[in-house]
Amino acid sequence: MYSSLFDSFFTDSFFAPHRTVYVVSDSQLTELKQRQNKEELKNIAESRQRLEATYQSRIKILDEREEELKKELKVISPTKKGLVKA
Repeated sequence: MYSSLFDSFFTDSFFAPHRTVYVVSDSQLTELKQRQNKEELKNIAESRQRLEATYQSRIKILDEREEELKKELKVISPTKKGLVKA
């Protein structure tokens, strides 16, 4: 029987669309969901730790800069007062 190039193109397994269907039991599905949820919770905890570490590091940098500025103001302030009185 005659087959067109179009028919042979789409019946070729390389070009034909494939869908994979997995059949699992309810207990397997429940186990899979539990595993995925545990993995997500682990990722959340790790993200939280990284975020808190970054936050603490930034707070430390800001505190150090604040102290530097306060020291500079103390040094500058008496000079300004001396200039104003004179």
